[in-house]
Amino acid sequence: MNLILLFESDFIASDTVIISDRRFHHIKQFHQPIQGQQLKVGILNGDIGRGTVVRLSEQSITLEVQLDSKAPSALPLTLLLALPRPKMLKRTLQTITSMGVKQIYLINSYKVDKSYWSTPVLHDHNLREQLLLGLEQAGDTHLPEVHLRKRFKPFVEDELPELAAQSRALVAHPYNAADCPAAGNIKTTLAIGPEGGFIPYEVEKLQNAGFSAIHIGPRILRVENAVPVLLARLFPV
Repeated sequence: MNLILLFESDFIASDTVIISDRRFHHIKQFHQPIQGQQLKVGILNGDIGRGTVVRLSEQSITLEVQLDSKAPSALPLTLLLALPRPKMLKRTLQTITSMGVKQIYLINSYKVDKSYWSTPVLHDHNLREQLLLGLEQAGDTHLPEVHLRKRFKPFVEDELPELAAQSRALVAHPYNAADCPAAGNIKTTLAIGPEGGFIPYEVEKLQNAGFSAIHIGPRILRVENAVPVLLARLFPV
């Protein structure tokens, strides 16, 4: 936890918070705080700053908070990700969030097992948990938006053209694709397929929607590895 995320419900005064949940136990174990110590804090969807320890008990920690800095800038990216298997989804969501992605579309694909859409990981509170962990890792405060799209064709035909308009529209595909373009702070819509990639029909549909196929080399990576590699190649992160 490189940042202690604060919520409005933590505040007992305009500049004072009490924390007694998972965050408190992490602080106690890893920071071993003492009175007067300063910790990096940030309010969800707001500024970051410092929290000075003013009281510590076996059940909670009280911090006097000063928020005076902006959170890191978001990537100018909308990410379309074929729904990974649940265990990989957790790790991937944390990675995506920690790298500054704020618009995430989890989409269907022929190679996405139907059972994946029934996973409890997709429940709102479980998605939020993974996103918060990613923010804490990165020292960010702004929560991404996650959109679920269970039907590939209607999404690509009816919604995606407007969503990707005025952006660099790319689909990561290991075959018959151009080299990944150079990094730049450019508005981008990026589609990443499931394990094994999108099928030809899906690639064609994406190309019809204005997407260009790109690759990152001859090695075929797992989704959880391909995501950070692609983002690091496309943006100066």
